[in-house]
Amino acid sequence: MHTLFENTAATASGMEAGLKALSRKGKRVSSAKVVAMAGDGGTSDIGLQALSGALERGHNFLFVCFDNEAYMNTGIQRSSATPFGASTTTSPSGKLSIGQTTWKKNVPAIAVAHNIPYVATACPSYPFDLIGKVNKAAAIAGPAYLHVLSPCPTGWRHPTDLAVRLGRLAVETGVFPIYEVENGKYKLNFDFPQLRPVRDYLKPQGRFRHLPEEEIERIQERVTAEYQKLKQKAEMGI
Repeated sequence: MHTLFENTAATASGMEAGLKALSRKGKRVSSAKVVAMAGDGGTSDIGLQALSGALERGHNFLFVCFDNEAYMNTGIQRSSATPFGASTTTSPSGKLSIGQTTWKKNVPAIAVAHNIPYVATACPSYPFDLIGKVNKAAAIAGPAYLHVLSPCPTGWRHPTDLAVRLGRLAVETGVFPIYEVENGKYKLNFDFPQLRPVRDYLKPQGRFRHLPEEEIERIQERVTAEYQKLKQKAEMGI
């Protein structure tokens, strides 16, 4: 069903409830899994209320957020998933602005706070990890949330042949860690003895090309600190 993109979780909730009703009445001829798909704007901004309600109520569905870090289909406007320092049409860089001035909203952590069975991050640059997580999430009874980083050549301003590489760099630098949380327990799926500098990820993208060295260092400090927090959760088994 194609719906207004802020209504994704609400529509999925209704579909899942309808399937349950059909099952109670003996009219459901086969099992079905409701899968909802939305972008970062429809997930972390205008769809967050509906998503939170669906997760809290415990609907048996999989919600997949395809995160390209802005409202790309309507003109590259910033969303709450836009990373700090990125230039968009509504957070443009210039003499008096470095672009986006807030840090990316951590929606997977918000999903975890709802005490749902499964939350994970993924990136198509690691396809087998993504496939495995989709299969696992679809098999789980109850709500599951999958947050997928989706490089966007147009909005990120990079050549199309760099899309897969940038997805890998996002993980290798710790900018976008790949992990899963099963019943509240964290697990890092890709960990590295030493993270690459965030500069390696930022420099190929036009949306970050304006950043001065001090802002790159500020981003590096934030990424390092957040990655260590995540790693500690995984090591402690919480």
